[in-house]
Amino acid sequence: MRLRNKPWANDRIKAHPQYVPGQPEQLKGQWQSRFAKNQPLHIEVGSGKGQFIVEMAKAHPDINYISIEIQASALVSILDKQIEEDLPNLQILLGDGRNLTEYFAPGEISLVYLNFSDPWPKKKHAKRRLTSPYFLAQYESILPTGGQIHFKTDNRGLFEYSLAAMSQYGMILNQVWLDLHASDFEGNIMTEYEEKFSARGQVIYRLEAAFKVGK
Repeated sequence: MRLRNKPWANDRIKAHPQYVPGQPEQLKGQWQSRFAKNQPLHIEVGSGKGQFIVEMAKAHPDINYISIEIQASALVSILDKQIEEDLPNLQILLGDGRNLTEYFAPGEISLVYLNFSDPWPKKKHAKRRLTSPYFLAQYESILPTGGQIHFKTDNRGLFEYSLAAMSQYGMILNQVWLDLHASDFEGNIMTEYEEKFSARGQVIYRLEAAFKVGK
């Protein structure tokens, strides 16, 4: 995601520690203390401007959500939405998705969302894809036994790669959508990218995959 640099972003983030903890690694194993209620905890890795995660938190008050974004200039857009909504079941983490095990304890997260991740199309950059084996190992560590990943993209190459990577890792592909918006899937909440791409007539791919029990 290419964003206009916002030199004031970090100061704005620091001014709202109730939404964006300053030292998230210190909350490892204790994230529920940041929420009004102890509920299942879902994370989105790479939230962009936050439309998906904010709308999910509004639609599902019985679930706690953490939005993870590495770019401060994007995160302030999520923060602005949260300041307006003040959702008790949403927290925001400024951090790197490569370091999830530094932020979360084993089994602390109930579900992982990956939406319109950078496809890193060059083969030499494959390890940077959020569905590469390195990242899958990170997700497996912080999810409970049999934990799930829900993944959406408009990029066919990334989708095909992800199907193969997850299968080779030993995951179970519970459901696969080759044209999400033409399916009977209910309750889909779109990201900013999804709205833009689907308006152009581009196909949206989606999958739900689970780590095998006793793998």
